[in-house]
Amino acid sequence: MQLTTRVLIGLVAGFLLGLALASASPSIAGPVNAFLAPVGTIFVNLIRMTVIPLVASMLIASAGRLGTAGASGALGRAGARALGIALALLAIAAAVSLAIAVPVLARVQIDQAAAMALRGPVAVAASGTPTVAQWFIDLVPQNVVKAAADGAMLPVILFSVLAGLALARVPERKREAALGAIEGVADAMQRLVGWILELAPVGVFALAVPLASKLGLGAAGAVVVYVVLVVSLTVAVAVLLLYPFGILAGRMSPSAFVAFCAPSQAVAFASRSSLAALPAMVESAEHADMPPVVSGFVLPLAASVFRAGAAVAQTVGVLFLARLYGVTMEPAMLATMFFTVILSTFAVPGIPGGSVIAMVPVLAAVHLPIEGIGILLAVDTIPDMFRTTANVTGSMALAAALRRQ
Repeated sequence: MQLTTRVLIGLVAGFLLGLALASASPSIAGPVNAFLAPVGTIFVNLIRMTVIPLVASMLIASAGRLGTAGASGALGRAGARALGIALALLAIAAAVSLAIAVPVLARVQIDQAAAMALRGPVAVAASGTPTVAQWFIDLVPQNVVKAAADGAMLPVILFSVLAGLALARVPERKREAALGAIEGVADAMQRLVGWILELAPVGVFALAVPLASKLGLGAAGAVVVYVVLVVSLTVAVAVLLLYPFGILAGRMSPSAFVAFCAPSQAVAFASRSSLAALPAMVESAEHADMPPVVSGFVLPLAASVFRAGAAVAQTVGVLFLARLYGVTMEPAMLATMFFTVILSTFAVPGIPGGSVIAMVPVLAAVHLPIEGIGILLAVDTIPDMFRTTANVTGSMALAAALRRQ
């Protein structure tokens, strides 16, 4: 039985037991929830312990590899343009998702008393709204290790990107040795995350029981709204942003761009892996007579780190969990979420559900309970299919825009 099926069974079983406990006496529900709560906490902590090394190593390695493109004029220009376009597309995708998801999720009915009980001690309330100046000051910590220990993920992400760009300017022999070691750490962390996800059915079950017992049917209804919303927004961003951009920037006819993307999209939808679709992406680029810098550099890099669909999924996921846990997202929190989402998409591990795992730094940055990712992981199969397809579409649009150097 596939992992996704087992996780979904764990979610359904957890919801059913939780709904049964919701109507049971406290003498029964209390001990069951008390027994399962540590199991869910351990599962979440296993994920959290991998976040810092995973995100930092992937961002440093990606920035280091991108920065080395400066050694070649063509690669340097392609890398700089690719980074600028990718950041712009991610920002637009996240902004559109934010503008639409906030009013839609505000209509989701959640018992606020139950939501406050669900939050318990894990939700850390922000102590006042920081000024704009203080927000920027906090981006540059005096001690990045302390920032990581405190859960201030945005400074850690910024430091990792800057460290990677600095590493790219180190002499080649030392740079390659350092990047090899860092990429080894990233690969090891992805393998560890894969092992942890094997425990997801048990972890999701343990997280779903108290959730359903405290929120009742409202939790199940809210999850359905989340799935429909994230899939709809992912499709909308692909159709209304990525396709028009690829057609116009690549100077391709609509039918030509559709044919250009279709083979890799089919692989991405079925495999839920951008890297699995890379051979089809490269083959389409070669058939379209794109320059070697696009097929040999831009597409492999984009398939590894450019996740347009993740910008949508993480934005909606964070807003959904904020609604589920009864946390009001102030403007400063929304700004922090926006920038953290854009940067964290470059550190999404290349595994099914990777965008949800990479959401942990975003949740930490805005002080939301990490436990909610268990629910998102359990229902991520369908969103992940559409999200991966959008990721590949974004990479192909980026390649089309860079076809004329």
